[in-house]
Amino acid sequence: MFPRRTLFAATLAAPAVARAQGAFPNRPIRVVVPFAAGGIIDVVARIVAEPLSRRIGQTLVIENTPGAGSTIGARTVARAPADGHTLLLNGAAHSVIPALFPDAGVDPVTDFAPIALLGEQPFVAAVHPSVPATDVPSLLAWLRSKRGEATFATTGIGAASHLAGELLKKLAGVDFTIVQYRGTPAAVTDFIAGRVEFMIDSQTLLAPMMQDGRARGIAVTTARRSRMLPDLPTFQEAGVAGYESSSWQALYAPMATPSAVLGALTAATLEVLADPAVQARYAERGVEPRPGDAAALRNFLKAEMERWLPILRATGARAG
Repeated sequence: MFPRRTLFAATLAAPAVARAQGAFPNRPIRVVVPFAAGGIIDVVARIVAEPLSRRIGQTLVIENTPGAGSTIGARTVARAPADGHTLLLNGAAHSVIPALFPDAGVDPVTDFAPIALLGEQPFVAAVHPSVPATDVPSLLAWLRSKRGEATFATTGIGAASHLAGELLKKLAGVDFTIVQYRGTPAAVTDFIAGRVEFMIDSQTLLAPMMQDGRARGIAVTTARRSRMLPDLPTFQEAGVAGYESSSWQALYAPMATPSAVLGALTAATLEVLADPAVQARYAERGVEPRPGDAAALRNFLKAEMERWLPILRATGARAG
């Protein structure tokens, strides 16, 4: 059961629904992460799961369901019983389903009820040491010289890494070949081996490789420099006007989930994000808390969709 202070506001809002539902939660909660283990969305899920389990009195079980740009996992949650016991924890991929997977049978807005925003993380552009690029101008020059043959690793079409790459194509006027992987570990393995030459991914993933010479950092993707990697410029500083991208994470339930259950989950999640211990674990992984309630997430998702869908449609990006 939730602590009384957590359920109080939600119960006032919909007492009849709360009574009809009975005790919530009454069994472990399944949290579907629609990407392979090891990526930043999976990391955030595992940081949040333990303290959220304590607050609600039931275990949160993380279930990695990768594939098809997050739509396999999203479809699983959309079709689950709408009782709060099956949730989706997704990121930027959720916002681009209509552009990349129009036939997926799942809609990011109409099939899901927002619970809360969780966090965000700057991404870093890095190249394999064999690539003759040391900064943004030389990276762009190298990409142009390769005439689309340079290889770019992404953890999946529609993932934040893919969106960051498509944005660079559009704003810098360059081209490269996107290579899809089913998860971060596989992408990193090929990147370290030099089988792919270029990637944009989380700073905590790439910083250790930069330190030991397995990768060369070029720039960060956010509008401001990263606190973890303050010596790296932003793409905007280096002349790519308007470039800004990051990884973000959010929690959803099936659309028909009762408002009392959604309200309780939102309240408990925001309490978790305010916990100094959770914030410390976020900091260790280069994640910044971005707490936002259901309304904030709804507005944020709308803005992300309005931002990314035209870019993807204009570039001709397709699932595959």
